[in-house]
Amino acid sequence: MISLQKTQRESRKNKLSETIHKTKGIVVRCVKYGDTSIIATIYTELFGMQSYIVKGARKASKKGTSNANYFTPSAILDLQVYHNEFKHLQFIKEYQVSFLYQQIPYDVVKNAVAMFSIELLQHSIKQPENNPELFYFIEDSLKNLDKSDATATANFPLYFILKMGEQLGFGIQGVYAKTTATLDLQQGFYIQHIPEHPYFIENNLAEITSSILLSTSINDLVDIKLNQNTRRQLIEYYIQYFALHISNFIRLKSFDVLKDVLG
Repeated sequence: MISLQKTQRESRKNKLSETIHKTKGIVVRCVKYGDTSIIATIYTELFGMQSYIVKGARKASKKGTSNANYFTPSAILDLQVYHNEFKHLQFIKEYQVSFLYQQIPYDVVKNAVAMFSIELLQHSIKQPENNPELFYFIEDSLKNLDKSDATATANFPLYFILKMGEQLGFGIQGVYAKTTATLDLQQGFYIQHIPEHPYFIENNLAEITSSILLSTSINDLVDIKLNQNTRRQLIEYYIQYFALHISNFIRLKSFDVLKDVLG
């Protein structure tokens, strides 16, 4: 009897805590669930990283399309969601496109850059806690990527990684100068002497990194002229920087595609 009463109390508690909220969300991942549904991992404005069951999303309409197309990684959606803090899987009540990309879905380079950015987000967030500032940064970055020119697009991954590190609380401190020409990736500081460990950038690459860090928007990237090899080197270093500051950070599969398309 006591056990039954406890179960009933918990059931009432769960029902009371499950309410509908309006929030924006950026789609991170989507997998099939059952015969017609999907489970979408979405980084939301209100609740951070969440997983949602979207019932019937894969049912074909009369036009032969399905609503699963809404949940392509990097899509920005307006959502009405049920949220229960005691559950790992939530439900979506309604969804619609919040921002319609004009180029990212159709431009090979921009699409690869967007997928790299989303995978970086996926492997950087370990807890479902909300971080509105990080959400707005990612949302604005993707919108600007959609309309950026070729140079800014090619430099975008460098900017995105460094600025995301700042948002996550381990931003690089200091600036490049003749007296601080080495960037210690382990400590996240510009320093005077080469450290004893192997995790550092120096000279030209350290100076370029300082220029990117001083950029206030993606538009500033058009003035940073880099070749393909330099971009690849820097992205490798920056990924290493993330691996040093985020536990169990894994290699990004999308980086291999990105290396092939970046000019």
